[in-house]
Amino acid sequence: MSIMTLILGESGTGKTTSLRHLDPAQTLLIRSIAKPLPFKSAGWQNFNTDNPQGSIYTTDQSATVCKLLQSPYVQQKQIIVLDDFQYIMANEFFRRSHEKGFEKFAEIGRLAFDIINLAQSLPDHIRVYFLWHTETDAFGKTKAKTVGKMLDEKYTPEGVFTIALKTVVNQGQYQFATRNSGNDTVKAPIGMFEHELIDNDLAEVDRAICDFYDIPTQPQTTETTQ
Repeated sequence: MSIMTLILGESGTGKTTSLRHLDPAQTLLIRSIAKPLPFKSAGWQNFNTDNPQGSIYTTDQSATVCKLLQSPYVQQKQIIVLDDFQYIMANEFFRRSHEKGFEKFAEIGRLAFDIINLAQSLPDHIRVYFLWHTETDAFGKTKAKTVGKMLDEKYTPEGVFTIALKTVVNQGQYQFATRNSGNDTVKAPIGMFEHELIDNDLAEVDRAICDFYDIPTQPQTTETTQ
């Protein structure tokens, strides 16, 4: 069973930037939108059959993501990041916006369920990070953004994660919140993180998780290859 972590936050609050110190050789970034990384990223190359040591694969197709997660090449990685995860649902919704009825919402919810369920079943040494946009309701409660009500009412995605962090921007400082505010779904095991706010550095988060669960890792670089 992998260790899954949810990283919640609005666009522009540092979710993808938090990857900047991860070792691309040990990481696979599966992103649903093709866009430049927000940091110097010469070491991050495309992952494909000709370059199985690559670090980036772009797709918004859930079947392709599931196939990737089952690939022996991918399972040799230590870290898998699914960026802009909610767009797998949102893009499918717009592709099917001409369809009438509510059946499509159930099917779209199943796309997310299949990926989460498969990611959870990966080998113990793998850490999987879901970078997910948020939405805030009329009562000020912040949660993971979904399409339709099926995931929220029947599944509650945050419930399958032991660790859920949220981006915070405070006086120009980009950070992660590690403790629940009472109006969000942030959570972490007792003692994993010493402070309520930590740097938005996924490499440091990964080290804390590995230390907590005694997961052996290969050394990560402290700076991204320029």
